[in-house]
Amino acid sequence: MLDIVDERTRQLEAFREDAIAGLSRRHKTLPSRWLYDDEGSLLFERITALAEYYPTRTETAILREHADDMAAFCGADAAVLEYGAGAGIKTEILLDALQSPRVYVPIDIAGDFLEQTAARMRPRFPDIEMRPVVADFTADFDLPRGIPRAHRLAFFPGSTIGNLDVGETSAFLGQIRRHVGAQGAAIIGVDLRKDLPTLLAAYDDAEGVTAAFNLNLLARINRELDGDFALDGFHHEARWNAAESAVEMHLVSERAQRVSVSGCRIDFAAGETIHTESSRKYDVAGFALLAESAGWDLQRSWTDPEQRFAVLGLKPEAA
Repeated sequence: MLDIVDERTRQLEAFREDAIAGLSRRHKTLPSRWLYDDEGSLLFERITALAEYYPTRTETAILREHADDMAAFCGADAAVLEYGAGAGIKTEILLDALQSPRVYVPIDIAGDFLEQTAARMRPRFPDIEMRPVVADFTADFDLPRGIPRAHRLAFFPGSTIGNLDVGETSAFLGQIRRHVGAQGAAIIGVDLRKDLPTLLAAYDDAEGVTAAFNLNLLARINRELDGDFALDGFHHEARWNAAESAVEMHLVSERAQRVSVSGCRIDFAAGETIHTESSRKYDVAGFALLAESAGWDLQRSWTDPEQRFAVLGLKPEAA
């Protein structure tokens, strides 16, 4: 319990530093990882069920169709490390298919939500040891003691890797390469480039759930960092950045206004935005080159018939 309390204290201070630094810039930003508190995680689970949000259902279909092939690729007795685990719904498909998996280590920044996921999955998989880890998977962290070193599998579904820029992606791939070791493997979900209307609709749904998800970040600042954002003073907007091959989420100020965060004054002009998330879209060959730069060899690619999404199987490059 002490470790969890200490981690939450550390995260709160990191959140405060990121918020003040990002909102003090000329082009205001907030790191996307802070979208996922418990409320944000629940809202994101609602997003994944929306008609416009194709990635979840497409990736789930790929996992179901190719689960046995993925299990053969991973091998027996795996210790599964899931980064940004969330509700772990897609993980159940993989755990069902794997040959005698030994340990499941869900890793997520939202501690209460993470424990709910582990509690739900324990009776579903009574023979698999559950070892949840509260951590920011984009930062450097150590795995718990006692995780078997052989046959470690890094699982990173959901196209979350698209939220990282090229440098962050390379660093993350390097970290999971260190976590799994020379005998490990990785299965990573990657959203592929496609027509612009489909992409933008996925990040600006008609029901407004994505807008609520984005605005919850300001509500979280109010709750946790003594902020005084007026939520009706901002609206959600999705934009395409062709240079970055990314859909961007922004919070747009409705008017000139001043807010306070932990005693720090922040001024907004009318129409000024906070950039809260980028979701980069790849092609398989381009991602393979990026993975290679971090010590991985792309060995398998599973896609849907429309080539909208890819689940990629990687092994560490031979020394």
